Amino acid sequence: MIEIIPFRSLGRFDGDWLSAHYHFSFADYHDPDRMGFGPLRVWNDDTIQPNTGFPPHGHRDMEIITYVRRGVITHHDHLGNHGRTEAGQVQVMSAGTGITHSEYNRENEPAEIFQIWIVPNERGHAPRWDNRFFPRVDTDGSLTVLASGRNGDEERGALWIHQDAALLGGTLRAGQSLVYPLTPGRQAYLVPASGRFLINGCEVTARDGAALSEEAQVTIETLESGEMILADLP
Repeated sequence: MIEIIPFRSLGRFDGDWLSAHYHFSFADYHDPDRMGFGPLRVWNDDTIQPNTGFPPHGHRDMEIITYVRRGVITHHDHLGNHGRTEAGQVQVMSAGTGITHSEYNRENEPAEIFQIWIVPNERGHAPRWDNRFFPRVDTDGSLTVLASGRNGDEERGALWIHQDAALLGGTLRAGQSLVYPLTPGRQAYLVPASGRFLINGCEVTARDGAALSEEAQVTIETLESGEMILADLP
């Protein structure tokens, strides 16, 4: 089964410094049919204006992954972590027992990010932060594991999260295709950052969502070159 969630149907917030689109219920946007997908609780599509951002605020018991599509995000937290995550990099923050942090766009151009929240496998993990660079060009038509709690993925360079889930990404050229297998009981949520694709025969364009369940595999055919992000979920 596959459900396409068009970008135009997402929840929306427009402010002076933030434009946000919500794949699932978040903040003042509530849709009882869009409360998450398995442990995937939040997928926000944010555009942050230059020299603005999220002031210090707290989180608990959530794995928060930030995929930077354009621009730069600067992170500070009460643990002393300070990092600059630019396009082509991914950051992970385990909120765990509690973390206070800020996220600012200190640059002179807008920052565009996907902010993805995954419910952890249990409460009370130690809070932490990390980021990493992942190449976005010269793709061989495959997906790279960006963040994961599956066995073996951390040794292959993925950022660690506390859940049996994985976030993968890749830049695919027009005409390329790939098949991503789903083991029984697993499901997937996909969002193109750019481009146009066929997902199991259904057209998905930039910033749409696609939810797949009870499928043996995800078949991705690239109609227009772009970036694809896939969450493999229990």
